[in-house]
Amino acid sequence: MTETFPRSPDAKPPTMIDVARRAGVGLGTVSRVVNGGAGVRAETADRVRAAIDELGFQRNEVARALRPGKKSSSLALVLGDLTNPFFATIAKASLEVAGQSGFAVVLGSVDEDPEGEKRAIQELIGRQVAGLMIVPDQSDHSFLVSAGVPVVFVDRPAHGIDADIVMVDNEAGGKVATDHLLRQGHRRVAILLAPSYYTTGRRLRGYRRAHREAGVPVDESLVVLLPEGTAEEAEKATRRLMDQADPPTALFASTNFVTEGVLRGLGDNTQPAVVGFDDFRMADMLPTPVTVVASDIADLGRTAAHLLLARAAGTDTRPPQRIVLPAVLIQRGSGERPPV
Repeated sequence: MTETFPRSPDAKPPTMIDVARRAGVGLGTVSRVVNGGAGVRAETADRVRAAIDELGFQRNEVARALRPGKKSSSLALVLGDLTNPFFATIAKASLEVAGQSGFAVVLGSVDEDPEGEKRAIQELIGRQVAGLMIVPDQSDHSFLVSAGVPVVFVDRPAHGIDADIVMVDNEAGGKVATDHLLRQGHRRVAILLAPSYYTTGRRLRGYRRAHREAGVPVDESLVVLLPEGTAEEAEKATRRLMDQADPPTALFASTNFVTEGVLRGLGDNTQPAVVGFDDFRMADMLPTPVTVVASDIADLGRTAAHLLLARAAGTDTRPPQRIVLPAVLIQRGSGERPPV
């Protein structure tokens, strides 16, 4: 089941979020009242019920979804643009794991939109999902502390809440890629960075660390922060780099889309070495197959889904876990070109 949440809340039926605001309580409190749970004072419960009546909230929908004694059989996954193979792979793997356990998954696609992400999450909490998997943006997620639902963050940590996180070792991956190019003899290694508050920033850390440990100064003119993480912006930036009087002899592309743009920008110029971060389809079928640093993105989704299911079932009661998956270098040819 796939749904895309709107970016504006125009003319929607009242939700549990509206009930919580009207009653002056948290979503978890509304959830317990609607679900017949314990731990809510009588006067607070009366205030919530009054808000439900005033707003005309559709209690029957919640009652059908989650009757007393019956747990929800839906998980939620909130992530970025599903046209990005990275997010699509996470979604597919999560759906497979959830389906094997008899759970449906509601997908919310809210690409780098903090307000849209918060609305989507609150909407999903109101629908009584059994758990949330979130690829978070950089906004504050402390509102989830009292949500009363297990949360697993994927690919990057969140601010304001101590929760489970399943992620790739981005800094180590950035270092592996840069180490490889420096070992080939390159001393002018450019890095093209898609904007991100966490993942590509950690890859840049790895890039700088590799230079520092190799005793090679970083030329800051070769550190390129793209205005958008698109292939088009990466292509334009690559052309500008190669038009310099002293162009780089190697390029490290921080995402799969950026790698595509770098290859377009180089065109017939086969001299610079190229290493990308994240694998992509046909990378091994190009005239010069593309060397990449990659992790098992499907495993990222599977691991997060298994952890969330265990949290939702109450079988995993450990403190919040930080699970880091390795990133490995796949040598194919483009990253093994010596400097010219």
